[in-house]
Amino acid sequence: MPETLALLFFAHVLADYVLQTRRMVETKDKGATLALHFLIVLGSLLLIFGQWDAPALYLLALSHIFIDTIKVQLFDDRFRAHILDQIAHIATLLITAALAPSLWADAPHAPLTWLPESALLLAGLLYATRAGGFAVGKLMEPFSPELTRQSLPGGGQMIGILERGLIFGLMIAGLPAGIGFLIAAKSVLRFETIQSGGEDDSRQMAEYVIIGTLASFAWALAVSMGTLALLHSLLGLPLLEIIRPSA
Repeated sequence: MPETLALLFFAHVLADYVLQTRRMVETKDKGATLALHFLIVLGSLLLIFGQWDAPALYLLALSHIFIDTIKVQLFDDRFRAHILDQIAHIATLLITAALAPSLWADAPHAPLTWLPESALLLAGLLYATRAGGFAVGKLMEPFSPELTRQSLPGGGQMIGILERGLIFGLMIAGLPAGIGFLIAAKSVLRFETIQSGGEDDSRQMAEYVIIGTLASFAWALAVSMGTLALLHSLLGLPLLEIIRPSA
């Protein structure tokens, strides 16, 4: 089951955060876009598992589009809807892996024993960085117009991607103490920027930075812990020993 879940997660990340374009996200209320996204999701699953006659893969792709349709029709495009959407998708991955645990064992490239671990690490990194960028962006969207006029175009997004990537790497490497240095470095770099504005602007910018940083760090830590838990399951290690001691 862990191998199947790891590859299902990889397919989900590939379909939602690599192959899905921004234009597709913006026009997801159109039937043609949903149909195209369905083909991308199904194609990713079929390509990764190499099984054209596995009903579970088709059902998973249909459930993915059903969840997306519900989100588009019943919810607005905000943080809460985005999080609920991802929770629902992850739940369908868990259910599929539980009901069809042999999907990977029956795959033609199952002898590639290194593939589930590698796919999981890549999916975890992409989910921490790209998916985290969308989630944090949705959370900070109400505050952005007033507080980001002086920022470099895309600067905040790039900083977020880098910091979440570093956190993911540090956690996977068993070096969580390094996250403290990352927090300190970001605090020092942001201090002068915040102090350069007026009193009201400085306070608002400080609150904006704190909320965004905490949200970004929390996302990266949660994804890292989940990835490590599944990785330990793949390797047959105790699930409670998520953080390996540093050498």
